[in-house]
Amino acid sequence: MLTKISQFRFLKPLKSFSPRNVLIFLAILGPGIITANVDNDAGGITTYSLAAANYGYSILWMMIPTTIALVVIQEMCARMGAVTGKGLSDLIRESFGVKVTFYVMIALFLTNMGNSISEFAGIAASLEIFGISKYISVPVSAVLVWLLIVKGSYKVVEKVFLVACLVYIAYPIAAFMAGPKWDIVLKATVTPTLKSDSAYLMTLIGIVGTTIAPWMQFYQQAAVVEKGITAEQYNFCRLDVIFGCIMAIVVAFFIMIACASTIHVQGLKIETAADAALALKPLVGKHASSLFAFGLFNASLFAACILPLSTAYYICEGMGWESGVDKDFEQAPQFFWLFTIIIAISACLILIPNAPLMMIMFISQVVNGAVLPFVLLFMIKLINDRNLMGDHINGPTFNIIAWLTVVIMMILTVVMTFDMALPGVIRKVMTF
Repeated sequence: MLTKISQFRFLKPLKSFSPRNVLIFLAILGPGIITANVDNDAGGITTYSLAAANYGYSILWMMIPTTIALVVIQEMCARMGAVTGKGLSDLIRESFGVKVTFYVMIALFLTNMGNSISEFAGIAASLEIFGISKYISVPVSAVLVWLLIVKGSYKVVEKVFLVACLVYIAYPIAAFMAGPKWDIVLKATVTPTLKSDSAYLMTLIGIVGTTIAPWMQFYQQAAVVEKGITAEQYNFCRLDVIFGCIMAIVVAFFIMIACASTIHVQGLKIETAADAALALKPLVGKHASSLFAFGLFNASLFAACILPLSTAYYICEGMGWESGVDKDFEQAPQFFWLFTIIIAISACLILIPNAPLMMIMFISQVVNGAVLPFVLLFMIKLINDRNLMGDHINGPTFNIIAWLTVVIMMILTVVMTFDMALPGVIRKVMTF
């Protein structure tokens, strides 16, 4: 009972919005908002666009349970960072051993490499809409990303990322320009719709998988640690996490509304987020199309910074190497070389004619879905370790939501794997 009381005191919302508290919150602001919004990257925007283009408003209900799961998971890893002062890879290595950590790092590396490649594909596709060749946009973007992280301090990098988050306002504007029927939107959002076909199930898996990705937990906890946030400051950090998660879901929600109100209504077929931007032009106008394309470019460039950075963070933590944006090549050579190599490989592959980009992204998503439940299992074990977390372990509600997410994701991952390995089997079983 004492533990529960102490935990609720630790997690209670702020009662006073005094000037001092506001200043502290602005100082803490960053890890939660940045991590959640980066997830609206090229792959995420494509997933949301395809989902709404294929199923219209009927897919919107997924955003409510996804929001709840996202807030709980991100709050847990941020809390671990504030209480322990260690990254998630550090804690996994210390609690489960080097061998387990090594295999987790390999799986996450492969996943993030595929995702990083997709970000540069998003940069190329979005700027080609504005008439800029990928042979110009990709190398220039890669150099800018490298210079920002390698030459910038953590404070500078974080400020740039926070400004990038503001650009997501392009999607709500594009959604309003599409003229949706808001009464139908509201009804679809609060009314779950289930369909008995595997394509719809795969769409649900895609939405969950692109919204709650394994790299997010590692990056956010590392960012909390590098920023020096402690348990005493965690109430402010918690607000940052919640606000960031809600902001990210709202952006995804408006992306889906824009596509459902136009592309789905017209019965058009698209394959990428760039296709969605082009499809909006004759339906809504060049301004909405440009906003969608600019949002895709911003999201792709934003994620092209974060995903390689996240990979460098968790691998260095897992292996016990020095890491951090505030360090340099001499202090943290493995950290910066990992970041550099991922950027270079990702950008170069986009410039290769006929590169199997779809296969790379396909494999990364399979690994992503398979790894997530295991990462969540590690997190649940760690967050409930009293020796590690003291009075700040999970309460019953958080554990129930976390375990439900693990179980549901495991089931969805198994179904997804079977459907990918044996195309059509799941459809036949469900139809039967």
